[in-house]
Amino acid sequence: MISRFVPPVVRHATRTFHLAIALVVLPALTESAPRRPNILFAFADDWGRHASAYGKIENESSANRVVQTPNFDRVAREGILFKNAFVTAPSCTPCRSSLLSGQYFWRTGRAAILQGAQWDDSIPSFPLMLRQAGYHIGQTYKVWSPGTPVDAPYGGTRFEYEKAGGRFNQFSQNATAMVAEGLTIPAAKQALYKEVTGNFEAFLRDRKGDEPFCYWFGPTLVHRKWTKGSGKALWGIDPDRLKGKLPKFLPDVPEVREDLADYFGEVQAFDAALGLLLERLEQLGELDNTLVVVSGDHGAPGFPNGKCNLYDFGVGVPLAIRWGAAPGGRIVDDFVNLMDLAPTFLEAGGVPSPDEMTGRSLVNVLRSSESGLVDPTRTWVITGRERHVAAARDEAMPYPHRALRTKDHLYIINFKPDRWPMGNPYNLTEDQAPSQEALTENTMVSYMDFDASPTKAWLVAHRSDPEWSAYYQRAFGKRPREELYVLSDDPDQISNVANDTRYQSIREQLNRQLLNELRRTNDPRVTGDGSTFDKPPFANPTNQNQN
Repeated sequence: MISRFVPPVVRHATRTFHLAIALVVLPALTESAPRRPNILFAFADDWGRHASAYGKIENESSANRVVQTPNFDRVAREGILFKNAFVTAPSCTPCRSSLLSGQYFWRTGRAAILQGAQWDDSIPSFPLMLRQAGYHIGQTYKVWSPGTPVDAPYGGTRFEYEKAGGRFNQFSQNATAMVAEGLTIPAAKQALYKEVTGNFEAFLRDRKGDEPFCYWFGPTLVHRKWTKGSGKALWGIDPDRLKGKLPKFLPDVPEVREDLADYFGEVQAFDAALGLLLERLEQLGELDNTLVVVSGDHGAPGFPNGKCNLYDFGVGVPLAIRWGAAPGGRIVDDFVNLMDLAPTFLEAGGVPSPDEMTGRSLVNVLRSSESGLVDPTRTWVITGRERHVAAARDEAMPYPHRALRTKDHLYIINFKPDRWPMGNPYNLTEDQAPSQEALTENTMVSYMDFDASPTKAWLVAHRSDPEWSAYYQRAFGKRPREELYVLSDDPDQISNVANDTRYQSIREQLNRQLLNELRRTNDPRVTGDGSTFDKPPFANPTNQNQN
């Protein structure tokens, strides 16, 4: 069992104490203070830091100059745009475990992995704490998945609102099919948008009186798989506009550009839905009393350096926050980990945060009128990953790595450099590989921690081509124990200088800082013999742990 920073007995006592205080204090607060804010959390599956608000502050060669997200941009313009927001883990379930609990993912027991995740209900989660404090809570689409019991940290299916339908989750597939059946593109979009608004209305109808609400909007449309060519067909995103704008780890070829354009199309669909939710809050006169938070759970799937990687393309996410009580129009440099959202939501709702939360509330940053670095202590974050797809390696072994990101550097420790970071190259030899169709459609044929995609298929097909083989090796090859990137010279994190003597002191300093924080928070990867995640129930030779 994983050792936690606060012993279980203390955790239970602390949780009970805090909740008791909350229930005693809140009525008094309600009488003497303004209404507690509503919370709208719009959280897109697999959405990395791709929004036009970022394109406006990046150079002309940024791919974010192509994607258009006017509603995210509005939240950022009227609120705060965070330049340095990161997830604790670039994998759905551990990221969400961390966010819901306000803790590093490695402190959440079996919720720290993807397939085989189980929730420990002794761990406080912010939605259930808000509910106990008088909030009306509800969610649509994905919250905590895969894992058992289903959506346990959000109260399970009791608070699910999908009465209007779930087709929006596969936006491009459904919109394309509806157009093929004779609908116009605008009509097909409107039919899917109607489900978004219908689900939100069902949630609002269940609210009692003027009680504050917490609504989690979590569509999965940005996750694979989307329809080839949908970015251009549905959203007018010409892949050729991306030529010369791809990060250096992506081959700048038509197949990859089209793949990214289709991804951006799903981002724009999510943004359109966000606009509908904001519009409804305005109609109700609730927008300024709503803490609106918009983000994603990790980087792009099916691309090198993205999902399941600790490079910025994998762990960097968009984050914009709007709150009537907070001065807007600001761009903030503070480093934020999404586990910071749990204590932020609790503080905004007048609920004390449990002592075991390792995240730190952002309310002080939100209430400030400053731009740039607001909180001088927020100058770094730590990210990591253990197991994603159970079958990616023999005996369901994880790929353990941790990283420290500062303004100037990215430092990574790969604890098991003998393992394949994206999963074993099953069915792949020098002369033979799965078909292009299989690599495009089926994640499980090879390199299972790298989602099936046209980009994956293209890289494998060109693995022996001298012009492109370096891209393939960078995406799928084994990695050294330590990686160090100097971001001023290498923003795309291509050139590892960990063995360069000029950076020895910096590497040693970052190593100490990273390991000290891991030990302080009782990361099992560095406590005891460091093998907790390599043993059942986390790793399982029989693969009975999959779900």
